[in-house]
Amino acid sequence: MIRALAALLLALLALPALAQDTMPPAPYAYNQLDDPRLEADASALMHTLRCLKCQSQSIADSDAPMAGDMRHQVRARILAGESPEQIRSWLIERYGDYVSYEPEVSSTTWPLFAVPVLVILLVGGVLARRLGKRRDDAGERT
Repeated sequence: MIRALAALLLALLALPALAQDTMPPAPYAYNQLDDPRLEADASALMHTLRCLKCQSQSIADSDAPMAGDMRHQVRARILAGESPEQIRSWLIERYGDYVSYEPEVSSTTWPLFAVPVLVILLVGGVLARRLGKRRDDAGERT
């Protein structure tokens, strides 16, 4: 009896997750815009936005329902006259910097740009020091 109640409870908890994937896609999720220039703008933008569910695909390449919703938002906003940069800013504001494959330098993303430069300088300094020691040691032996 307890197992049956637990199974029923788990099934009821899973219903919202199942409902999300069975909803029909948004109108512009899989349909291109009629104007080729606007569709080209939308497509270019969609290739620079990360699917938050897949995390390794752009929303243009992902089949996840969330990516379809994001494609719909991009196309609908382009059709409404917004620029790709306005849409990118809106998506970053809504989902965070992670949504963009082209992050901007800000107070939260500057380490992404600074740390690689610091590592290269550190490695260069270590190599220069070691190579300098080898030259000094070779000069003393001769």
